[in-house]
Amino acid sequence: MTPGPARPDGPARPARARRKALAAMEAETGLVHRRWWTPYLFLAPGLVMVALFSLWPFVNTVVLSLTDAQILRGGTFVGLDNYTRAFADPDFWTAAGNSVLYLVVCVPCLVLLPLALAVLVQAKVPGIGFFRSAFYTPVIASAVVVGLIWQWVLRSDGLVNTVFRRLSIVSEPVPFLTDSTMLLVSAMIVTVWKGLGYYMVFYLAALGNVSPSLHEAAALDGAGPVRRFFSITVPQVKPMMLLVGTLSAISALRVFTEIYILGGESGGPGGGARTLPFLIRQVGLGFSGETGYACALSILLFLLTLVFSLLGRRLSKGDET
Repeated sequence: MTPGPARPDGPARPARARRKALAAMEAETGLVHRRWWTPYLFLAPGLVMVALFSLWPFVNTVVLSLTDAQILRGGTFVGLDNYTRAFADPDFWTAAGNSVLYLVVCVPCLVLLPLALAVLVQAKVPGIGFFRSAFYTPVIASAVVVGLIWQWVLRSDGLVNTVFRRLSIVSEPVPFLTDSTMLLVSAMIVTVWKGLGYYMVFYLAALGNVSPSLHEAAALDGAGPVRRFFSITVPQVKPMMLLVGTLSAISALRVFTEIYILGGESGGPGGGARTLPFLIRQVGLGFSGETGYACALSILLFLLTLVFSLLGRRLSKGDET
């Protein structure tokens, strides 16, 4: 009787070979092979935190925006009534207009002024470290302290009005804090003042990646500082400018503290300086707070922020291509 052909081991042979190879690797390196789900085990705590404190509150806000819920009682489903009410509410349009105006004024200032500041403090001159620290100090200052300082500066008998009157620039105090428009402008000044040092650090990092040889070659060709700034510096830091524009736009739409500190709980005379976050707080706060309507306003603010974020992302992609 002649022996037949040897039976193939099928997929078992590669599996055994793989186990032997892994065992040899573990014995040689001292590292232990992990299962495929091991990375997900490490990610699980972070994913749970995101789900609990980001995803669930967002979903709950969307659900509440479709109800007439209040602080002390559950609501019933009302469909899109809260959104219809918002579009017919003059307070909503005033707050939305103030938020968009805040963005239109503050974003260009927070894109261009920190860049100019970064170029100035990048110069290697004695004592420049002091100015870098001084420009960054407002970023770490307490919002309450900043508000008290600016109230003292801008009130009717404050520093600015006193100087203006001494120089005979004005005969009556400028109503920085008692007029809705001037209050909004004052809050924008505070926002830009606090953001200068923060975004200056972004630009300092970007300027550090610009090769000095580019400026040296342009200088040899006769280009002056202004020409080199617009022809070399600006194109090299353009991606950072788009990032700063996107971040500052999101911050401008979320502004609340400056209005609250300078204008008080009412948001200025007649609430004329209120922004969308300020209106959301007023609508949803207190025992009679309308949680459902406040959630609908929050969703509208989210959509407005999303539009400007996508616009910034689209501009970034256009710059990369």
